[in-house]
Amino acid sequence: MTRSTTGLPMNPPSGSPYVFDPGALCLELLVTGGPGAYARFEVLHQPRDLADWLAVSRLHLDPERVRVTGAELSAARRLRDSLWRVTDAHRAGLPLPREDVAEVNRAAARPPLAPAMDTGGVRSWVQPADATAVLSAFARDAVDLFSGDLADRVRECGSDDCRLVFVDTSRPGRRRWCSMERCGNRQKVRALRARRETGDPS
Repeated sequence: MTRSTTGLPMNPPSGSPYVFDPGALCLELLVTGGPGAYARFEVLHQPRDLADWLAVSRLHLDPERVRVTGAELSAARRLRDSLWRVTDAHRAGLPLPREDVAEVNRAAARPPLAPAMDTGGVRSWVQPADATAVLSAFARDAVDLFSGDLADRVRECGSDDCRLVFVDTSRPGRRRWCSMERCGNRQKVRALRARRETGDPS
């Protein structure tokens, strides 16, 4: 599983922009939309949309050097939707959906992005690259996450009106919010108002 610290810039329709770090490469893909109720958040409409989004993901790929076909865009959306269903089933303690596991495994079986480093020891990825290799990297990260030691740390944001999912990589394992900038601070404000209404000075 990819463990580098990073964050996705989020621009909600209401509220201020903030940064969300889901703690795993595969969970980043979930913010691009999804099946059912998640469809209203869809951002991957054209092949270029995927290339542009990869630039802000933790892969930091140059969108001008990522080849994305229409078929690969469809594959990206299928993989993402499967990852949503796998994540939801895992969190509910249910068997992972067979067809969705097969979708993840198919993507993971393809050759992934090739890693590289510069003279300063900074990690990057060999480009140009095609989207099939990118999707393999996402799928392999999902295999690592859901079959690894951090599988029981996959959580949903504790806010009642937020469905963002993250893996808690903190040492104490007490992360509750998608972001302290957003849901964490909103919860603090709600708690403060509740104390004032009840006259609790603490």
